[in-house]
Amino acid sequence: MGHTIDLTFFWIAFWCYLGSFILFTIYSALGRKRIGSVATFLFLAAFALHTVGVAARWWVTAHPPFSTMYEYALSMAWMVAFSFILFMARYRRVSLGVVVSPMLVIVLVIASLLPKEASKQLMPALQSYWFYIHVTLAALSEGAFIVAAGAGIMYLFKGRADGGPLPGRDFLEELVSRSIRIGYPLFTVGALFAGAIWAQRAWGAFWSWDPKETGSLVIWLFYTLVLHQDVRGKWRGGKLAWLSIVGLVIIILSFLGNLFLGGLHAYI
Repeated sequence: MGHTIDLTFFWIAFWCYLGSFILFTIYSALGRKRIGSVATFLFLAAFALHTVGVAARWWVTAHPPFSTMYEYALSMAWMVAFSFILFMARYRRVSLGVVVSPMLVIVLVIASLLPKEASKQLMPALQSYWFYIHVTLAALSEGAFIVAAGAGIMYLFKGRADGGPLPGRDFLEELVSRSIRIGYPLFTVGALFAGAIWAQRAWGAFWSWDPKETGSLVIWLFYTLVLHQDVRGKWRGGKLAWLSIVGLVIIILSFLGNLFLGGLHAYI
């Protein structure tokens, strides 16, 4: 019964996110503030339903919703939405929803294709607080990277002339840079260090060249290079925008790698 309830909330939230995306797109084209306000309200309603769904899943399973790829996708989508709300409150840029909301829709579509069984009994490898630290920080960091990619996409579509409902290129470039700078240390601590400690306790080794571990290393090396060049002022503008999108592709490939390559992280 409880499992059905959380799926219902996620399903309604999905349609609200989709509706907000349509309205954000219309707002970006027409610049009508009322449409932007309705889109924002619908997005916030979707986030509230999403939050209730995550809480319901937590209540049903009696543990944080991180133990399967389905639960991780839902939690990561929640953190993307939360990050967007913070950015929107901070910068008052409603139009960013036109690239964040479709990404949420895509993540939720991917989640819908994954096994959804809810289990109260965690396997021994997942019964560690290091696991929760590892997954929480990894999801937060990837949420920030997704926001960076969304801003990068908007940067590439935005004309050089400022004005209108869409943010200017300078703002979008700064948003890409800041999002990566927020996500990078979270990923470093969560995905790598906390992940290595969890792996040692769960499997007896800090590193096993598991496909997921290898994917995390590739992600970390990629963003290390991007951040280094960004700080030096070498990779900015369109190049930084394109690289934020490449980073998103690498993250998606790493996430879906378990479905095809298996490994120690294939616990769905």
